[in-house]
Amino acid sequence: MLCADLVDVRWRDRANRSRRAVANLEDISLSGACIQLDMQIPIGTLVRISYPKGEFAGLVRYCQFREIGYFVGIQFEAGCKWSRNSFKPLHLLDPRSLSKKTTPRSKAGPFSAMS
Repeated sequence: MLCADLVDVRWRDRANRSRRAVANLEDISLSGACIQLDMQIPIGTLVRISYPKGEFAGLVRYCQFREIGYFVGIQFEAGCKWSRNSFKPLHLLDPRSLSKKTTPRSKAGPFSAMS
């Protein structure tokens, strides 16, 4: 599910210092999430994503810098699964719903009326 919401993220760095950041939740699924933030988090780091009624815990599987910040992929720990009932991000979109809303094109093509 594509989404957009701000979440609180906590982890420990390599020096075992507690770290915290506000991140943009980019997408979420049953088994993981992608967040975007201003700092890098090493692969394999345990992170906790807090939301109003609880938190998700998982391991960083990738961390890539792209134009506007670091995109961090998190695989939730066993027994930690997301559902809409537990947490519904502010903006949530199922990409499959877009294909259901498209209208079929005319066989004549988009410019046939201009001839």
